[in-house]
Amino acid sequence: MRGNFFGVKTEVQTAYDKYANKLYNYALMILANHSAAEDALQQVFVKMIKMGNRILKIESYESYLTTAIRNQCYEIIKKDNRLRLLAENSPSKLLIEHLDKNETNHEEREMLENAIKKLSPQQREVLHMKVYENKTFAQISKTIGLSINTITSRYRYAMDKLKEQLNSSR
Repeated sequence: MRGNFFGVKTEVQTAYDKYANKLYNYALMILANHSAAEDALQQVFVKMIKMGNRILKIESYESYLTTAIRNQCYEIIKKDNRLRLLAENSPSKLLIEHLDKNETNHEEREMLENAIKKLSPQQREVLHMKVYENKTFAQISKTIGLSINTITSRYRYAMDKLKEQLNSSR
């Protein structure tokens, strides 16, 4: 059954149901723009559909889709330098909606949101994987395809910038 159209459709549907939310959150953190993240997610699944029976050879949909969404995000960034400005000036539809609302008040969340938006996409990406996906630096290194030293540097710079931004906001 995996070799026919309905098998492909079922595989894509199953992959979407299982990974779309996680991929969207990942894209959102990289792009810092809701509509761009939605576009990236849709593009990835459209490409997957266009692969036809070749998707049946994918060993790990999670790995494949994580790489695909990352590549799509950076393609969007490369094509549209205006995205940085959109990220910094986007309305306060939060990137970090999944924070425990009992632990932070609205002002603190907004300050954190604005500080995160000022990070580079590469720093937001590592921050997302480390903080929100609880990945180790080794796992992030493997996923992104960069050295652990680069990953830890991006994380450290992101944390330093966040501290600086949050301290200057008080």
